Amino acid sequence: MPGQNLTRLEAAERSATVRTQSYDVVLDLTRGETVFGSTTTARFTATPGSSTFIDLVAPTVHSITLNGLPLDPAEVYTDSRIALKDLAADNELVVVADCAYMHTGEGLHRFTDPADGETYLYSQFEVPDSRRVFAVFEQPDLKASFTFTVTAPSSWTVLSNSPTPEPVPAEASDGSGNAHTFVFAPTEPMSSYVTAIVAGPYVGATDEYVADDGRSVPLGVYCRKSLVEHMDSAEILDLTKRGFAYYEDLFATPYAFTKYDQVFVPEFNAGAMENAGCVTHRDDYIFRSRPVEARVERRAVTILHELAHMWFGDMVTMTWWNDLWLNESFAEYTSTLATAEITRWNQAWTTFQTLEKGWAYNQDQLSSTHPVAAEIHDLHDVEVNFDGITYAKGASVLAALVGYVGRENFFAGIQRYLAAHAYANAELSDLLRELEAVSGRDLSTWTRLWLQEAGVTTLRMQLATDADGLITQAAVLQEIPADSPASVRPHRVVIGCYTLTGQGAKGRLERTNRIELDVDGELTEVPELVGTKRADVLVLNDDDLTYAKVRLDEASLSFGLEHIESFTESLPRSIVLASAWDMVRDGELAASRFLDAALRALGVEEHSSVVQGLLGRVTTCLSGFLPPAVRRDLAPGTADRLLELARAAQAGSDKQLQLVRALAAHAVTDEQLDVVAGLLEGSETLGGLDIDQDLRWDLLIGLVAAGRSGEEQIRTEEARDRTTTGRERAAEARASIPTPEAKRATWRALVDDASMPNETQVRVLRGLTNVERHPELLAPFVGAYVEAIDSVWSSRTFHMAENLLTGLWSCATVGLKGADDPAAALRGWLESHAQAPAALRRIVRENLDDTLRVARAQAAESQSRQ
Repeated sequence: MPGQNLTRLEAAERSATVRTQSYDVVLDLTRGETVFGSTTTARFTATPGSSTFIDLVAPTVHSITLNGLPLDPAEVYTDSRIALKDLAADNELVVVADCAYMHTGEGLHRFTDPADGETYLYSQFEVPDSRRVFAVFEQPDLKASFTFTVTAPSSWTVLSNSPTPEPVPAEASDGSGNAHTFVFAPTEPMSSYVTAIVAGPYVGATDEYVADDGRSVPLGVYCRKSLVEHMDSAEILDLTKRGFAYYEDLFATPYAFTKYDQVFVPEFNAGAMENAGCVTHRDDYIFRSRPVEARVERRAVTILHELAHMWFGDMVTMTWWNDLWLNESFAEYTSTLATAEITRWNQAWTTFQTLEKGWAYNQDQLSSTHPVAAEIHDLHDVEVNFDGITYAKGASVLAALVGYVGRENFFAGIQRYLAAHAYANAELSDLLRELEAVSGRDLSTWTRLWLQEAGVTTLRMQLATDADGLITQAAVLQEIPADSPASVRPHRVVIGCYTLTGQGAKGRLERTNRIELDVDGELTEVPELVGTKRADVLVLNDDDLTYAKVRLDEASLSFGLEHIESFTESLPRSIVLASAWDMVRDGELAASRFLDAALRALGVEEHSSVVQGLLGRVTTCLSGFLPPAVRRDLAPGTADRLLELARAAQAGSDKQLQLVRALAAHAVTDEQLDVVAGLLEGSETLGGLDIDQDLRWDLLIGLVAAGRSGEEQIRTEEARDRTTTGRERAAEARASIPTPEAKRATWRALVDDASMPNETQVRVLRGLTNVERHPELLAPFVGAYVEAIDSVWSSRTFHMAENLLTGLWSCATVGLKGADDPAAALRGWLESHAQAPAALRRIVRENLDDTLRVARAQAAESQSRQ
């Protein structure tokens, strides 16, 4: 709907007209399963005689009263907006409505747990969905104090931004029995998108953080009843208290709110949401089965990320969404810093290099790349900007800025910024002003090159040696890729010199020299290398100090890949592999060379996140980057190697678990599938490996996708696992059945059934495109996808449409003989829809980018075999 897409100009005009003071929001959650009662009293000042609008998405508006005068909803409420005319200097607006529960993870999400029939609610308001729960001026710079009054069934508790009060008895509106009402205290001034309502029979544990100055902050962690036995609340609370102490010291600013609850909620679209004092996390962070360590580390980073937002985002909030990156990049940078410095995951920056930076580089090389400080014209712009640039590139750039101005100066500037704008709004210029004041540096050029220009540059090692292997010339070239809008940038880099000692399995690539230098301009000489004997591998951007694509010299690349298992540390090994992977993505290196090196690296790699990243790239090779015929040739040997590695892994180790999961996903021969089936049935064992419920689903889905198991086995497993996860994994398994009939039924359900819950949709999409062994199954859907784009976009909420239009597309058919050209299909739609919404075109364009990249990678592989 046009009126639901607020523009930056409209927001600026509205904030020039009105200033919000307070909202009293009364919610009745006892009206049944479809709608709830919402009464909003908004108090605000305005330019006398002016006009504006307030936002609301509701199926029924009963009454609207402005300054005591009734307004006719039929006349003033249209397309999510209530028109307000002839405003006074001081205004009171009362809106009584029925609002709708959602099943999309937006607004007020309603969920019934199949394990016990209990119902749970939670709100998710970022970017523009508090308007689905109450009438509100939905933009971040119109902060106000919120007073929530919530009536709920008597078996429920209610959590919000203020501490939960003692409830008072009430009657349920639907006549279902007893209820009770919670009257919350007014909140501190905050933006509507970080307000929260969480309601249901949530259970958990409480604690408190006691600061050095004696202040006490109540803490709570909660989840639904069926998960509470799995919730490791002691570890979560301990990590939270460590984070409080770390951030209060780092920011020299006390926590700004009255308490801090963390609620693990079902069917959540993101990792977590930084509601002020009431953070919501996706509840698969409550581990009912043994998680891989990378997942536990990710939870720690997420907990610390959301906690950092309490200062940077909630207490001080961006004026408009173009500074979303600053909120998210800052939280991503400081949470990684905190993880590395106060938790057992002291190699968190290696994880960041492997996973987060890889995400950033991928995003930054799409045609939709944008500056870190992006220009956000409207809500649709920001909704598609929760991406690798906003989070990971921005965090990388902030890490470089810390190096540029100095850590002490950087956080001194942050302290000044927080003090100057507490409980208010600010812009990037406000932060830069403080950083310049404390560092004495002019940041204008740095800001333009790193924040206001998109794209990534390439750093290339250039060497010349004499007959004795002595280096006669050494330099770092900085290039701008043909598809990059970037300019040449300043970089702080390390060149690591690695020499092989020993032979065979005992060989060790160890760093024998480290050179740190500034790279600026197109060519930077490295005189420290001249006259030295050339090392076996020169790792450019060793220690991962800067954000750039890296190309090793040819000899270093070849030696590094051939001896990848000889690196004694994860980080340099990961940097070499990351450089090689980027070359594969650019069509400069055959994917089979990377695949071989990755499988050998997995023999020695123990860092959980690095193992996870390598296995993900193995999957990408086998599902797209290798041409179909080469895939068929290499898949059996790859799965054999994964099985060999799983059997050799330490009994009960994290690595063993990850390798078994990978084996299930990639097994193709009868012998390999026999092993997978044996593990599921218990006739095959691996020492220390616990075949828990989640691993059972991984094994079964692998067998289903390979055609070994089917509906009968799925029904049996579903009956064994009567939980939300079981229901969702069963849906994924059915979508993975490798028959044309199953794929057609799955496609129709996804495209036609708008009632499918969001998390079920995610799983079904995963099953639909699980065709590594049978890519031809998706050939009929190339044309069907193009035909469905418009209807999906117009019939779904933004988040559900984005999920569908991203997940329904697969590059699996690239290179298949006789299949429609997928790139041509997408180009045709883009050419015929030049006037389509920019956010929709971006989604389709990114699918085209991915498709063309797969085609380039396949072409490079084919050329290497000629």
